Amino acid sequence: MTDQARNYVLSKDFQAALAAIGARHLTTRPYRPQTNGKVERFNRTLLDEWAYARLYRSNEARLATLTRWLETYNRRRPHTALGGRPPVARLSTT
Repeated sequence: MTDQARNYVLSKDFQAALAAIGARHLTTRPYRPQTNGKVERFNRTLLDEWAYARLYRSNEARLATLTRWLETYNRRRPHTALGGRPPVARLSTT
């Protein structure tokens, strides 16, 4: 789910990436804090738990840890809104 920015809505690369993982693109309604709040909360978590969780020698060093953090966030980290389960638990295997 993203906002309706052109870089998402019109990007063939973005659409191809979604298709490659079998995802569909949802967009938020303009001026809708209920859905935009989810994005804001993720951004805050990203900053607190990854980007500024520790000191890095360079941006490249920080970026080198992003994949591992996303893996932990999506597959292992418990989420209160999901009853203590990680987001991957919401995916259907059928």
